[in-house]
Amino acid sequence: MLFGRSLSEYLTIIPAVLIAIMVHEVSHGFAAYLMGDNTAKEQGRLNFNPVNHIDPIGFLCMIIAGFGWAKPVPINLANMKHRKAGMVVTALAGPLSNFILAFFCFLIVIAGNLSQSLASNAIFGAFSEFMIILANLSIGLGVFNLIPVPPLDGSNIIFPFLPNGAKKFMYEYGQYIQFALLALLMFNFLDGVLYAMRSVVFDGILNAVIFIVELFV
Repeated sequence: MLFGRSLSEYLTIIPAVLIAIMVHEVSHGFAAYLMGDNTAKEQGRLNFNPVNHIDPIGFLCMIIAGFGWAKPVPINLANMKHRKAGMVVTALAGPLSNFILAFFCFLIVIAGNLSQSLASNAIFGAFSEFMIILANLSIGLGVFNLIPVPPLDGSNIIFPFLPNGAKKFMYEYGQYIQFALLALLMFNFLDGVLYAMRSVVFDGILNAVIFIVELFV
C-alpha cells in the first residue's frame, strides 16, 4: 500500500490521469491555434502523447489528491488578432474539455448499462469503473484549474477583465501565490472546498447525461 492505495488502483488511476491531462493541454493548444497562434503546434504540443504534457508535481498531485495541473502549452498572444478573447478562450478550453470528457464517460457507462448483454459483461464492468474514475479525475483537473490564481487557467480567464492594479499585483506576486496554493494543496487545506466543487460539477454532468438518455429511452 502506498498513500492508502494498492498497486492495482494506481494501475487504473495513472492512465486516467494521463488521458485527462492530455485532453486538457491539447485543447488549450488547439484553441490557441484556432485563435491564430501556432506556437503550441510548432513546438509539438498538439499531439496525443501524454508524456509531453506532464508536469511532475501536478501529475503527482493528481494521482495522490485527485487535483492538479499539467505542463502548460506555450502560447503567444501577440499572434492572436483578438488578444483578450484569445486569452479567455484558450484558458477556458482546458477545463471545458475535461467536463466534456466526463460527459462522454458517463454517457458510455449509462448507455452501456441499458444493454442487457453489456451490463452483465465483466469486461464492460471493469471498463465502466475506469470510465467513472476518468470522469472523476477529469472533473477534478478542470475544477482545480478554474481557481483564479496564477498560473492556473482561472487566472487567465479573469485577467483581461481585472483593473490595472490587480493585474500588476498578479504579475509581481504570481510566483508567491503559486507556492502558497501548492502548500495549501499539499497540506490538505483546500480539500473540503475542492471536493465540494468537484461533487457539484460531477452531479451536474451526471444528471445532464441521465436527462438526455431518458429522452431517447
